[in-house]
Amino acid sequence: MFIGVTGGIAAYKTCTIVSRLAQAGCRVTVAMTEAATKFVGPITFQALSANHVYTSAWEHVESQDPQHVSLGADADACLVAPCTMDCMARLNAGMTNDVVTLILSVVDRSKTPVLLAPAMNTGMWAQPATQRNATQLSEDGYRLVGPGEGWQACRHVGSGRMAEPEVIVAALASALRERD
Repeated sequence: MFIGVTGGIAAYKTCTIVSRLAQAGCRVTVAMTEAATKFVGPITFQALSANHVYTSAWEHVESQDPQHVSLGADADACLVAPCTMDCMARLNAGMTNDVVTLILSVVDRSKTPVLLAPAMNTGMWAQPATQRNATQLSEDGYRLVGPGEGWQACRHVGSGRMAEPEVIVAALASALRERD
């Protein structure tokens, strides 16, 4: 299972997701954008997953293989949580300027489910560009989980809040059952 973490306050919820998946016996590999490391440290995900956490496209833990190829190609499912407005835009445009989008660029979405858990301010979620990106990503085979509605760190209430960990874990389980 590949988990990509991008730079949003909801990254703290992803800790629960990784923990639940590890407790269920999943082998979890985490990659984080630089911005994500400002919200939750890589050591947290390393402790929860018991695996190395990738934070750079230039880092090669297994020197015989470019990690972005093997991590993307070998994943049984992928999740980006939180998936920021910026990440959605980059995925839609085919940009691979961070380790998360680089790994996702090699995933065959016809065989491997890729779930995105959008998380952003209600105003950002409502932007026409974000809505176009969400529609196009869905058409391209990405599965959006949420966003939900509720209290946001910006002190607003509305749509854009990342789905709760239980909802996301259930969506991953469902996607894996459909795949099999």
